Amino acid sequence: MITLILIICLIRALRFKPEAKVEKVIEPVEFDKEKAVRDLREMVTCKTISYNDFALEDDAEFQKFESKLAEMFPAVHAACKKENVGRRGIVFCWKGEDSSKATVLMSHFDVVEVDESGWDKAPFDGIIEGETLWGRGTLDTKSTLNGCMQAAEQLIKEGYVPRNDIYLCFAGDEEISGPTCPAIVDWFEKNGTNVQLVVDEGGAVVEKVFPGVKDRVAVIGIAEKGMLNLAYTVKSKGGHASAPPARTPIGILSKACCKLEAKPFKANFTAPALALFDTLGRRSTFVYRLIFANMWLFKPVLALIGKMGGGEINALMRTTCAFTQMKGSNGRNVLPAQAEMLSNFRIMTGETIESTVEYVKKVIDDDRVELTVVSGNNPSVVSRTDCEEFEIVKAAVGETFPDAVVTPYLMFACSDSQHYGRISDKVYRFSAQSMSSDERKTIHGHNERITFKGIYECVEFYLRLIKRC
Repeated sequence: MITLILIICLIRALRFKPEAKVEKVIEPVEFDKEKAVRDLREMVTCKTISYNDFALEDDAEFQKFESKLAEMFPAVHAACKKENVGRRGIVFCWKGEDSSKATVLMSHFDVVEVDESGWDKAPFDGIIEGETLWGRGTLDTKSTLNGCMQAAEQLIKEGYVPRNDIYLCFAGDEEISGPTCPAIVDWFEKNGTNVQLVVDEGGAVVEKVFPGVKDRVAVIGIAEKGMLNLAYTVKSKGGHASAPPARTPIGILSKACCKLEAKPFKANFTAPALALFDTLGRRSTFVYRLIFANMWLFKPVLALIGKMGGGEINALMRTTCAFTQMKGSNGRNVLPAQAEMLSNFRIMTGETIESTVEYVKKVIDDDRVELTVVSGNNPSVVSRTDCEEFEIVKAAVGETFPDAVVTPYLMFACSDSQHYGRISDKVYRFSAQSMSSDERKTIHGHNERITFKGIYECVEFYLRLIKRC
């Protein structure tokens, strides 16, 4: 019996190969590269930092950004009806030949806070060094907004009319999960707009992210995990540290933390993860091909690998828990009357905030630990890949990055596009740039920057995408 299973696995692995590559003639795309760089530089100089406390925001910087858009893209402003929707929403409606369905191309123009002391270049000066533009928002995600607007401006000037209505939707509070994008979706619902395709930031073109795969990979997010910030609190009578009780509040919290880390969530092989494994597994080394060609047998092995090693492969398979904050007493010799810690969960498709909290309660099994949901959202809808809309996005990605393997995947981070699941099951997340591991680390970190090549790739992608819409 074991021999038979082994033979079946080997045969399946030998047959588990990628589709034959079809050679295609790719038409070159022309656009004003100097303008693309110049305009993104101007966008970066706007300090559009969003805060949960709205009073901290500089409204003048957001207004400056909107004014710059009008100066840089006069054709878009002339040809498209502009609406300000919600708290910080900018929506352009570009009428097509047919208004029975619509495409939404979206991005956000707010950025996260900056600790300027950690930067080598001033983050809002738009400094260009060689063929690299430095600044907060260059990658996340004024670059995609710039690419979208550059493409629309050029095509409008050329007299291009899209097949269907195209909406360019930009929000100024995505980084704080603000109310603008939900308001824009409400606006579409109220107007009865039939949104068939949505493209937002998300996956990129990356290397060395999947075991055994040497090819560059273009990952298109077809879903995103949910998010939960959960607070844990233990109260006590406090007192002097010289005569502590048997169990201190921090000790109780530490034990709860260790319990959760020792017992991660059960592996859950969702459609986005399986699609990724199927596409990239075929291009991996033989041992991994053996595993991914026989998921019916090796799912427990893969789950164990993820559990032991953590990282991105693990995050594709289960809800993850990361402890990020802990607080006790302000005094070195004082027992805290109250100790707290916080963990950030990324919730797998098929699970919810409620089911996550219940799991935590069960694992901790300690009534002394109070749990409070600080913030969160459930996982997004899983978008279809068996439709024309996905093929449109895939084709634009494939022509812009012809050497990359294009695959669906599950996005770990949250984006505004999650809200569009209310009105469309064709929501795709792709940031049209080649990003190294070091470049990805600068997103929300120090020294964020983009190469001119990355700026050009983004414009080219949107030119190819819009021509298909």
